[in-house]
Amino acid sequence: MLPPRDTAARRGSVFLSRHPRLRLSLLLSAPLTWLIVVYIVALATLLITAFWTVDSYTGDVRVEWTFANIVNVVTGSLYHAVTLRTVGVAALVTVIDVLLALPIAFFMAKVASTRWQRILAVAVLMPLWASYLVKVYAWRSILSGDGLLSWILQPFGLQSPGFGLPATVITLAYLWLPYVILPIFAGLERVPNSLLEASSDLGGKSWSTIRLIVMPMIWPAVIAGSIFSFCLSLGDYITVNIVGGASQMLGNLVYTNVGTANNLPLAAA
Repeated sequence: MLPPRDTAARRGSVFLSRHPRLRLSLLLSAPLTWLIVVYIVALATLLITAFWTVDSYTGDVRVEWTFANIVNVVTGSLYHAVTLRTVGVAALVTVIDVLLALPIAFFMAKVASTRWQRILAVAVLMPLWASYLVKVYAWRSILSGDGLLSWILQPFGLQSPGFGLPATVITLAYLWLPYVILPIFAGLERVPNSLLEASSDLGGKSWSTIRLIVMPMIWPAVIAGSIFSFCLSLGDYITVNIVGGASQMLGNLVYTNVGTANNLPLAAA
């Protein structure tokens, strides 16, 4: 005869095995609670702060409810221009990363041997081992007027783009490219080679095979990589400060309002 404790544990195990949704809910309860407390509550607090004011003399945040900060952001022409610029840069960086990541990931997953897959995987991951600031300053050195790119282009009568939006796009595209390659590579690895061989046997051309067979199967991976690239570009402000010249993006305005202007409610808005 089993002890009462073992019997209760056995009944609980049987009960959970018969109710997979309850079991899944219990497993997810701890991480979801952590997510709600750390992430959602923090965002809600920040949103509430947007309706407060700042004392013009002391610079302290005062709990006085107002819509002035929201109105300034919604109606201000500066914020409209910066928002459009930020979304445009993030979208352009995402398109560039996807166009670069697709052939690289396809070569890694379907063309390269196992040995070269490992070498290329390390090559893709290696930039992530370096500091974010080191990589941005490296690109600042490359794109400067007397940098490496200018030295290479001068014999052809061309010049480096210097600092500004082009430099921002180039640097951000480099920074987030591994985050786009890896999910697409994982998606391509799940595409059976038999499908590609069957398409070739039936007379399908390479472009038709990629467009009609490969792309629909890896579309979720492309979306995942695009979300990484777009969201990371959308909130970046350090790269813009270092290589963006006089250009500003939303992250810079938030940073300025929090730091220089000491206006947390406006930054939250």
